[in-house]
Amino acid sequence: MTTLALSTHDIDQAIFRVANALEVPVLILALLALATVIYELGAYVVELYGRRRRHFATISTGAEQSRAALLAGDRPAAAAAVSGIARSQAMAGTLAFIVEHAQTDGGDHQLNKALADFDFDSQRRLGRTRILVRAGPALGLMGTLIPLSPALTGLANGNTAALSTNLRVAFSVTVVGLLVGAVAFTLSLSRDRMYGQDLSDLEYLAAILSDTRTTATPAPAGAAAAPTTGAPA
Repeated sequence: MTTLALSTHDIDQAIFRVANALEVPVLILALLALATVIYELGAYVVELYGRRRRHFATISTGAEQSRAALLAGDRPAAAAAVSGIARSQAMAGTLAFIVEHAQTDGGDHQLNKALADFDFDSQRRLGRTRILVRAGPALGLMGTLIPLSPALTGLANGNTAALSTNLRVAFSVTVVGLLVGAVAFTLSLSRDRMYGQDLSDLEYLAAILSDTRTTATPAPAGAAAAPTTGAPA
């Protein structure tokens, strides 16, 4: 029984030392997570500013002009017609690839691959904030629980200064972790919608630019044949 008691005590002490050793890394990671989410918030504001003037009429007009230029064999003019539609560097690169490979042999497969790569890259960018959605509260919880042990020890020894210091650290890290998680969750939802809209616009542009049919000229308003009347008696 004594050996078992000593073994259990040693395990408890080992876990206690590991938890105490993690306190400083957890605090550093919490600060890094806060700095990262602030950076992502700034990047989101820039992205949102670039999308303030999105209009479907502009996209549709640019697509038709670019398609007409492609049918005429003028790819530089086709690229210029849709140059103002892109709202990010990733979207601009994919759009340039679409203009370059539209209406070419095997171009449909290349366009599908480019759209899939754009979606994959968007999911990768979303992954940064999606990780913080879980990592922020997890770091906050770890930063809360780790200082509680020395705080309780200080309470048992009547050391109110140690109790106050450790509780202040614990509650501060909790607030930081929850803040990181809340902001990251909001950014993830909004960016998911924005990137989905970008992908939808690129799919529409790819479909229009890949259409090789010539547009039929509408008949004039008075071109309809008049009804035949009989000769006067």
